[in-house]
Amino acid sequence: MIPYGRQDIREEDIAAVTEVLRSDMITQGPVVPRFEQAVAGQVAAAHAVAVNSATSALHLACLALGVGPGETVWTSANTFVASANCARYCGAAVDFVDVEPATGNISIPALEAKLAQAARVGVIPRVLIPVHFAGQPVDMPRIAALAEEYGFSVIEDASHAIGAQYQGEAVGSCRYSDITVFSFHPVKIITSGEGGMAVTNDATLAAHMARLRSHGITRDSKLMDRLPDGPWYYQQIELGFNYRMTDLQAALGLSQLQRLAAYIKRRCTLADKYEQSLADLPCRPLLRDAAAQSAWHLYVIRLDDPGRRREVFEALRARGVGVNVHYIPVPSQPDFAQLGFDMHDYPGARDYYAAAISLPLFPALSDAEQDEVVHHLREVLT
Repeated sequence: MIPYGRQDIREEDIAAVTEVLRSDMITQGPVVPRFEQAVAGQVAAAHAVAVNSATSALHLACLALGVGPGETVWTSANTFVASANCARYCGAAVDFVDVEPATGNISIPALEAKLAQAARVGVIPRVLIPVHFAGQPVDMPRIAALAEEYGFSVIEDASHAIGAQYQGEAVGSCRYSDITVFSFHPVKIITSGEGGMAVTNDATLAAHMARLRSHGITRDSKLMDRLPDGPWYYQQIELGFNYRMTDLQAALGLSQLQRLAAYIKRRCTLADKYEQSLADLPCRPLLRDAAAQSAWHLYVIRLDDPGRRREVFEALRARGVGVNVHYIPVPSQPDFAQLGFDMHDYPGARDYYAAAISLPLFPALSDAEQDEVVHHLREVLT
């Protein structure tokens, strides 16, 4: 089976992790801050906070921005459930913005219309979480202009998009957002096994997220309600979590980060070849934004005949091509449907989902394997 995604682990990665295993510290040692500094430098952000998953990073980002009971968070209808669950973890309400079927990304016109309606009834969201789906950035300058106009904060869910650029600037610079979140799950662009990171240019937000990832504990006497008893002293000053990344994970992530540019280059080459090879078939790739350079976490095609999607999916799987579907719209999930969401309110997400199939795409995918994928897809479709 050729999977839709797969990690690329090399001897230098194994050596990096082994070095930590042979050191005195395997959990909270010096490698985590080194990884944080490297990622912050890569994306030109001022601060980075490493955690055990991108889901945890989204949760902490929401809390740091004041999300809680009585507040609302909006996100894309086409995403993994974590982009919405993070609001519910905080006791807040969640709502969804429809997407462009051609890109799978949040629809700016739909967002503008939803904000205008929300302003009329006084329910502007506390936070918007746009998702850079499949690695292609959302039009963040327009998002930032709307955030300024309506007064909400922005968390970029860039779980698919480390290494991506918009208008020549790295996703994660936080020029147009308060916080950006990355994922290092094994099928993502780089991996730390499991892991995530929040980057920001705001020192206060970074310090708050760093404290929340470690039980809400501080050793900073300026934040305590009394003078320390001694150098061992600490205080839990708010309810936090155990969301810490280990040095083992950070060592793997740091090693992988050295190959980020090469990974992105290979993914772009594979994506270009797919687009050329499939041009005469009854399917369409996601529409590319000329201002963006996608990280190509996923290569999604949309079938001209959505009614054949299951037939095509099962036929490709039977031939050893591990296609997948990204994503089932979150408002359609039973746990969200019971909150009152109706997919008729999200026609773009419904239309996108009905026709979407993700083809194998990962740096170690060989030219021969990609040719095999194209061959089987051609036979199945024609």
